[in-house]
Amino acid sequence: MAKLAPRPVIEKPRPKQPARAAPAVAALPGEERVLRAAEKALNGQTRGLRALLPFLGPAFVASVAYIDPGNFATNMAGGAQFGYMLLWVVLAANLMAMLVQSMSAKLGIATGLNLAEVCRERFPYPVVVALWIQAELIAMATDLAEFIGAAIGIHLLFPAIPLFMAGIITGFAAFGILSLQARGFRGFEAVITMLVAVIVGAFAFEVVLARPSVGAVATGLLVPHFDGTESVLLGAGILGATVMPHVIYLHSALTQRRVVGATDAEQKRIFNFEKWDVIIAMGLAGVVNIAMLTLAAAALNAHNITVPDLNTAFRALGHTLDHGADIFFGLGLLASGLSSSSVGTLAGQIVMQGFIHRQIPLFLRRTITMLPALVVIAIGFDPSRALVLSQVVLSFGIPFALVPLLLFCRDRGLMGTLVNRPTTTAVATLVVTVIVSLNLFLIFLLIRGH
Repeated sequence: MAKLAPRPVIEKPRPKQPARAAPAVAALPGEERVLRAAEKALNGQTRGLRALLPFLGPAFVASVAYIDPGNFATNMAGGAQFGYMLLWVVLAANLMAMLVQSMSAKLGIATGLNLAEVCRERFPYPVVVALWIQAELIAMATDLAEFIGAAIGIHLLFPAIPLFMAGIITGFAAFGILSLQARGFRGFEAVITMLVAVIVGAFAFEVVLARPSVGAVATGLLVPHFDGTESVLLGAGILGATVMPHVIYLHSALTQRRVVGATDAEQKRIFNFEKWDVIIAMGLAGVVNIAMLTLAAAALNAHNITVPDLNTAFRALGHTLDHGADIFFGLGLLASGLSSSSVGTLAGQIVMQGFIHRQIPLFLRRTITMLPALVVIAIGFDPSRALVLSQVVLSFGIPFALVPLLLFCRDRGLMGTLVNRPTTTAVATLVVTVIVSLNLFLIFLLIRGH
């Protein structure tokens, strides 16, 4: 019999050896409906889309990290400077992200623990503390970019609102979204999914306005090539910054006790459903990223317009496309910042609880993590520059999440029947090696002062 957990954050200490099935917990009314639907799906009473629906949600929450304000800046710059050339990099990056997030989801299903908790169980205490500290710093850097992105979105849409005041509004909006957690995971997932839909709709409309060359899009997606050092560096930036460390921790937490299989067979069926969740959600995120770069190529590169920051991109789209294209861009940026900022705060809570079994009130964490962004805005530091720097800091944390995930998912004693197949492990090892190598390369370039 499948069981349902109302929240991804664990409230009690876990045993040293993870159990195969989690204890039953009280579910909220809306979650009980999800549990009943999940039970019917696992028992074969429902099939097709009806069977899949109760398992959709975790990957949609995780996917917002792949369409955050940092992606806006990178994709718009890449398309404006090199046209459709780097679309294949975006596609490759998204396929890598699908693999990584499916492994994270699988770890939570197989062990009943999230990645941070498995690290706590398996690694020496000093290593655990070091991993926690770096994860907290990475979470704060990520939140800085997402918070500033939402504030820029508000300021672009409503120029009369100063950027600092836009930051305050962003904070209150994020509080409102996070408060949905008290009513169970389903409401929070629904709001995040709605914000993702706003982003998808905004860029779909803009791409239609831009009328890109279908042939050029196909060539950019299917024919890997570069044109000079700058294109290589930008491609490395797109690919190297693909995986977000905080959502690797988060995704395993979102699946660890959401619907819990009491047998190996049920766990396999749950993971099969969650794979479709990943494919759909990350596929949408990939479409959005491809649309961003395509839009920049058709509307900006074709007019020889460069975009050093999001403000320039906003104004340029309004000038070249008209029909409110700039407004839709601003709406997409605002939805991206609000959703990714809320998810980042939740991920930070899971990181603290998982590594050191401590937690602070979610709203206190939100207040603490928004302060650096408000300080950056208040002192007049270039917000677009802050976005770039935060992505560099984030790059440091990627190996500390990816490598443990790979090691754990290949461990049969930990994963049981959900252990990675040898082929999956080989592909995942290649992906992890590529992503980590690219991030080290980018860090080297930063230190060298490129």
